Amino acid sequence: HCIAQGINMSKGFDQQKAAVASGAWPLYRFDPRLADQGKNPLQLDSKEPSISFTDYAYNETRFKMLTKSNPDLAKMLADQAAKNIQSRWHQLKQMAEMNYGAAVKAAAVVEVAK
Repeated sequence: HCIAQGINMSKGFDQQKAAVASGAWPLYRFDPRLADQGKNPLQLDSKEPSISFTDYAYNETRFKMLTKSNPDLAKMLADQAAKNIQSRWHQLKQMAEMNYGAAVKAAAVVEVAK
């Protein structure tokens, strides 16, 4: 976090937690070596978003100031960000739930057939 973003520096960790809770900053791990073991290489560490994007973003002056100068644009952009967050969350969740065991077995069958 940075003072230039317009947050209370003593609340930096809370703002980072809010970024994750809103889905704006999903936490995940990707280890491609797991695919060779028949495991999904993507592990989603975040939970489903539990607060709104604006609950996170409007804690920062850099986002909040647009609500003062152009409220309609701020609302439109916040709505679009929320849609993008939900779309990305569902995509990550779907990828993290994929069964890699079947893919590894199919690749082995193809390799043997060569």
